[in-house]
Amino acid sequence: MIFAVLIIIMVEVTFRATRKNHEIGIGNMKKEYEKGVRMKQIRICNFGRIMLKLFCVTTILLSVYLLLGFFGCYQKWFDGPAGITQQTMYWLIRLGIGILVETLIFWIGIITVYLTSEQLGIRWRVLGIVCGWIPILHLIMLHIIIKTVGQEIKMERMRDQRNKERKEQQICQTKYPILMVHGVFFRDFEHLNYWGRIPAELERNGATIYYGNHNSAAAVRDSAKELAGRVHQIIEETGCDKINIIAHSKGGLDSRAMIALTDAAPYVASVTTINTPHRGCQFADYLLHKIPEKQQHMVETAYNAGAAKLGDVNPDFLAAVYDLTFENCKAFNDEIKNDPAIYYQSVGSKLNRPMSGRFPLNFTYPLVKYFDGANDGLVGEESFPWGENYQFLTVKGKRGISHGDVIDLNRENIPGFDVREFYVQLVADLKSRGY
Repeated sequence: MIFAVLIIIMVEVTFRATRKNHEIGIGNMKKEYEKGVRMKQIRICNFGRIMLKLFCVTTILLSVYLLLGFFGCYQKWFDGPAGITQQTMYWLIRLGIGILVETLIFWIGIITVYLTSEQLGIRWRVLGIVCGWIPILHLIMLHIIIKTVGQEIKMERMRDQRNKERKEQQICQTKYPILMVHGVFFRDFEHLNYWGRIPAELERNGATIYYGNHNSAAAVRDSAKELAGRVHQIIEETGCDKINIIAHSKGGLDSRAMIALTDAAPYVASVTTINTPHRGCQFADYLLHKIPEKQQHMVETAYNAGAAKLGDVNPDFLAAVYDLTFENCKAFNDEIKNDPAIYYQSVGSKLNRPMSGRFPLNFTYPLVKYFDGANDGLVGEESFPWGENYQFLTVKGKRGISHGDVIDLNRENIPGFDVREFYVQLVADLKSRGY
């Protein structure tokens, strides 16, 4: 009997280990596949860019050739046969063939680029279509498209080469896995990653990533309970001793509350908050005092209904918003203290001017600035610092780094700020600290 039980246990352990290794293998294969797909996409995109450049060069050469032929320059200069170079019928034939070839080259290039480029975005694509019918402007837009795509290709190739060179180092292979916690009004969707291209880049460099999978809108204390359950789930599934938390916006408050108010604290090694309103937003206080309660509840009802359809369990729009006010965050900080056994650090950023942010952050920036000073479009700069180490992110010029840019929400390559590499170095630092 005992022997049979031992056999069953051994079989079960072997099965679980095999399954785990299989899952790990599948995961690695998926990562390699995704990486391969992206680089293939870049190669195709580069082909489209080359076709557009070829179109520009050959269009100029063809125009010169046809103009010379139209005015009979070949016969005059080189004593060539007038019938071939000057007669109207033959000139029109050459014109038709030239237009046909140039049209083919252009459409192959533009369609390829439109289908494969990440950095063109909706704006440049729409402007390209509109300006394509306007003389002079269409040339300017074509130059912008070629330049934008060229910069994208160059960056992705450099990134791929850098990752290949440090592949053996696995610089993001931390002692403990990473739990990425989203902010308010978002969820963790499988095919629309809240963190943009960041998780994939971290995984390529050795990181193990998990997500909070908690409600998009809830009171901080309710979110803390959800996150605690998620932490216990990860610990049970992986057998790891602890986790590292990287949390954005309200997710930073949720994580701090989870540590202080639940039994999950012993399982947390570090907390890194990204653009978290640790000291609240006076802008939020102002809005909640000015907007009538009736309108507040109308918005709450609409949001909660929509969030519930997307997977939220008992979403609470107003509770989430009220927990971000200056007054409530002050009370929160008086109650919630850091755990001395856990490493806390924080990151913040700012926009340099209103129009540099994407909608609606370009709209909210001046309003937040009036109450909270320099900000990232939602949160004032003074609200970001928390813990032993604080990094403030900015770039030269007019652009700046918004509340969404800092998590790669728009998948945009910002000159002077490589968001993916920033997170790689952030996690590499956690590894060097023993976490």
